[in-house]
Amino acid sequence: MTTLKVLTYPDTFLEHVAQPVKNIDENILSIIDNMAETMYKFEGVGLAATQVGIDKRIFIYDYAQTKSDKKELVALINPEIISTEGSFNSEKEGCLSVPEYRSDVKRAAFVKVCATDKNGNEINIEAQDLLSVIMQHEIDHLNGKLFINRISTLKRQIYIKKQKKKQKNE
Repeated sequence: MTTLKVLTYPDTFLEHVAQPVKNIDENILSIIDNMAETMYKFEGVGLAATQVGIDKRIFIYDYAQTKSDKKELVALINPEIISTEGSFNSEKEGCLSVPEYRSDVKRAAFVKVCATDKNGNEINIEAQDLLSVIMQHEIDHLNGKLFINRISTLKRQIYIKKQKKKQKNE
């Protein structure tokens, strides 16, 4: 397995809408393995293919690791949110592609997601709380959106200004 480079804001590929996976083959399975290696190395709970420069509608997550030491990697291919209910503010949401920044984000309280697993089986996931946030956050990535697109303009501008200043000093 290979650790992939995680793209960070302001990389414009992060604004890219990922293309659907047409065939689950060895290449797709290898991408999933490499994404897992990357996610665990950087201690993320989810990772979308677009975050590592791959133009495929794939994301992985491991919700179990937030509750215990065991790993339960899930890979979703061509995921789509098919229904949502309610709303709440996720607290201190963060992202490997938006380093050193966390913010509260308004999200749906419950989502139902339809996807294909890495074995080619269609699955439906009903999620709430943190798992709901993971689903929405990663599907946003596949649709070319970052969580900072969902916060207030003022908070976003403060983050952008800090990033520009940091880049200028590097």
